[in-house]
Amino acid sequence: MIELTKLQDQKIIVNAELIEFVEATPDTMITTTSGKKMIVKETVEDVVRKVIEYRRKCRPEIRTPE
Repeated sequence: MIELTKLQDQKIIVNAELIEFVEATPDTMITTTSGKKMIVKETVEDVVRKVIEYRRKCRPEIRTPE
């Protein structure tokens, strides 16, 4: 799970495993595998970084090349 911020400064927790798309429209829009869409304040790059960090914590065998 990752913490993100809705446009009204409301913190939300999102299941990173269910994120299917992250788009800049120009706001950052996340689409889940169920089709639910949400707009967050974080940039696309920030969302991707948080997902990678989450997956590294859950699966320590996942590493990026040095």
